[in-house]
Amino acid sequence: MRQVLLLNATYEPLTTLPLRRAVCLVLREKAEVVHNDSSGAVLHSASMSIEVPSVIRLRRYVRIPMRTRVPLTRAALMRRDNYRCAYCGRRAETIDHVLPRSRGGKHVWENCVASCMSCNHRKADRLLEELGWTLNVTPGVPRGVHWRLIGLIHDGDPQWAPYVRELAA
Repeated sequence: MRQVLLLNATYEPLTTLPLRRAVCLVLREKAEVVHNDSSGAVLHSASMSIEVPSVIRLRRYVRIPMRTRVPLTRAALMRRDNYRCAYCGRRAETIDHVLPRSRGGKHVWENCVASCMSCNHRKADRLLEELGWTLNVTPGVPRGVHWRLIGLIHDGDPQWAPYVRELAA
């Protein structure tokens, strides 16, 4: 699924969104295209053509409320772990509790990781020590204003670099 970087009116990165949603914002004049796709791809309809955007900017400023703690959702956890299994590094499809809930583990950021189906199934309700496994990453709470953009710095379109550069620091 093609993603588009969404900037606030101040050119501050907000999040990524699917291409379809980005095109809808541009067509409804809620956003403007900052950079088109570098491949030159074009979307066609019966009455018009539009170049595929890579970066769009909202026409009006949107205030983002500061949250003290990021809520734990499946989408946020997958974004934090960059859709990669914490055990083997393949594409993740599920969530795994490092300390299984059946053994008293909590459903919190520090105990949850993204996992592929095979690793999740093989681990089941056992501890990592029982299997001799180690985690590739240490699970933790995402921090900062741009927590939704975790993973963009390395995986995003090269045209996003000027907007997400300060996030890597």
